[in-house]
Amino acid sequence: MSADVPPNQTLYVNNLYEKLTKDELRKSLYAVFGQFGKVLDVVCLKTYRMRGQAWVVFSDVVSATNALHAMQRFPFFDKPMRITYATSKSDAAAKADGTFQGTDKKARSKRNTVARDALLQKGKERKTGPGHAASAGGASASQNTAAGTSGPNKILFVQSLPETATVQMIQMLFSQFPGFQEVRMVEARPGIAFVEYEADGQATAAMKGLQDFKITPQNAISISYAKA
Repeated sequence: MSADVPPNQTLYVNNLYEKLTKDELRKSLYAVFGQFGKVLDVVCLKTYRMRGQAWVVFSDVVSATNALHAMQRFPFFDKPMRITYATSKSDAAAKADGTFQGTDKKARSKRNTVARDALLQKGKERKTGPGHAASAGGASASQNTAAGTSGPNKILFVQSLPETATVQMIQMLFSQFPGFQEVRMVEARPGIAFVEYEADGQATAAMKGLQDFKITPQNAISISYAKA
């Protein structure tokens, strides 16, 4: 146990058996640690970097301390658990004592998620509109269009789209800004699109409003002016 981490109600547990599912691990840890007091939460992630680790949140420091001493090196599925106090207060503990404050990053992520879900839902409900995939001739012309002009342009070049993106999905996103005209996608180059507005200023407003918008958790779109 690290001497510079003060006792608190959240325990960090590692060297855990890695072949359990996330749900199985949470249930097992609840059962093992619940004998020492009220467990508010068990947090475990199954990503490659975070596997074999968990955080167990008790309602009070005394319960956490008793559990730490009693379960240190306990053979959990034949692997000795290593337990220390967590270095920071968990969200569950902060909510319990009234000190929880969501970060701007979390709030921004939540807003993006809500907007993305609404976008995808509208795309499902709305029939194909005026925006449509470019014809063979249009696609060829678009392929000859490059991004990165120094001055404003009424046509935007959008990159980092998911490969599953459709004209309707992108149209729902950009049509919320005034002056929207159409979306053109290049079938031979997934992940990019061209979005046209009536005027340069309208295109600029859309670019500022949607720059780095996460259309999926992995895809933050990049927008620049297209060059004819």
